[in-house]
Amino acid sequence: MKKEFFIFVVIFFVLSLGMHINQWVSHPLEHFSRLMAHDMPYHPLLYTFIAYVLIGVLRLAIALVMKLFGFQKR
Repeated sequence: MKKEFFIFVVIFFVLSLGMHINQWVSHPLEHFSRLMAHDMPYHPLLYTFIAYVLIGVLRLAIALVMKLFGFQKR
């Protein structure tokens, strides 16, 4: 459970920095203060959840292929 939470948080930070790097670098305090006034304040969590699900499906597919061909985790 801790591993999955860590993965979710890492995805959250990577996406937020990737999408808004200019705002975080040029005026971070102003950008942070405007986060709560946004029309969709939940959008970062929504996008992170979608990315987490897509990555989870990819991880599951890789695990199934590895199991199918007899590769095991060490």
